[in-house]
Amino acid sequence: MEIKDIIGYTTEYGFPMLLSWYLLVRIEGKLAKLTDVIGLLSERVAGMQA
Repeated sequence: MEIKDIIGYTTEYGFPMLLSWYLLVRIEGKLAKLTDVIGLLSERVAGMQA
């Protein structure tokens, strides 16, 4: 593999990989909050039925 090939792969796939990583990291926090809220909601619904 030549340096020209490595540079080509980096320019071709680097941006999509970086963008995907950024979006996953950003969404991870929101998913954690959503999980907490769903757990709280299920506890409250269970408390209403009792």
